[in-house]
Amino acid sequence: MKFIRDSLHGNLQINEFEVKLIDTPQIQRLRRIKQLGFTYLVYPGANHTRFEHSIGSMYLASRLANSLELSIEEKEMLRVSAILHDAGHGPFSHVSESVLERSHEELTSKLILESELSDILSEKFDPKEIIKLISGEGRLGHIISGDLDVDRMDYLLRDSYYTGVAYGVIDVERLIHNMKLDGNLILKAKGVQAAESMLLARYFMYPSVYQHHTTRIINSMFRRCLNQLFKKKLIIPEKIYKYDDADIIITARNQKGFIADMMHRLDNRKLFKTVYSLQLDELENPNAVFKIDIDSIRSFEKEISEELNIPAEYVIIDVPDYPSFDEMKTTVSSKGNLVNLSEISTIVSTLRDARFNHADLCIYLPEEYSNCSKGFNFENYIEIPK
Repeated sequence: MKFIRDSLHGNLQINEFEVKLIDTPQIQRLRRIKQLGFTYLVYPGANHTRFEHSIGSMYLASRLANSLELSIEEKEMLRVSAILHDAGHGPFSHVSESVLERSHEELTSKLILESELSDILSEKFDPKEIIKLISGEGRLGHIISGDLDVDRMDYLLRDSYYTGVAYGVIDVERLIHNMKLDGNLILKAKGVQAAESMLLARYFMYPSVYQHHTTRIINSMFRRCLNQLFKKKLIIPEKIYKYDDADIIITARNQKGFIADMMHRLDNRKLFKTVYSLQLDELENPNAVFKIDIDSIRSFEKEISEELNIPAEYVIIDVPDYPSFDEMKTTVSSKGNLVNLSEISTIVSTLRDARFNHADLCIYLPEEYSNCSKGFNFENYIEIPK
């Protein structure tokens, strides 16, 4: 047995088989992938990595397995799945994922099957069964990827801890001890308040951290830069899980023109400015904004750039992430019946209606161009589907 000292959970015990997995290049790469991407430019302490999150998820999976009184083999499968669940993440985590055609879950499956991870897993498990668990399938799948999974528990606690934003503090103890297996993972009635607390934590972490207005500007700039790296075939999208944060930064710094300029701006925190904002909660149908396709957005950007006489690549229209809040679908055991959390929780139903309160569609321009946009009617150039 060995121990890893985690900032959040203390000493984490790992066995020889887990050490073997952790010591592979595929998992060690996660030490060089920031959990929150460029959020450290907003919260200087947000330098934690996917590696820390993965072993933290392993620890929570182990605790939940103990609480559910699972077999030793089931517990080991869950621990291993938690270690591997983010192995397919690209550089800067979710920031790069949004410009890829495949999700990090799909890339994780591909990586496991095509690397030495598969050979190591085969010593004890069927790699395809581990992939199913990571994908949220089967009796135990929701423990790794579900509405109230260990992944979410760890990242809320960890992101809160490293950013210094107190909203992410959740009652993991109460959540874990109020779950049971009944076909799928079910929340007991006594755990409803803890689930509500977790949903509130996510709700407040969105505008404070994940969709912070400056974070969104930074992420949009990086994605524009990364797209250009893809177009020039300097980075191969299908192999994004082989790169780390430093690979992308160094490649971008060594280019010329737009890519180098964008990276220089990020390096020196010379960020674009918000010149237009459309609050989604003011719209009759906020969901319509998320139906605007990428070709339409590029067309809007081109029209705006021509009117303002600005290079098209320097006009960025940013649609926020969709606030899904899947915990609303959590199944609760209440008075002998199985019901959705939203049916018995007024807090959850209220949050469902308030999900668009902090969401807005934004347009960003470099600071040197922002003055020429004063008085410009941006809304004339954005067509929202009916």
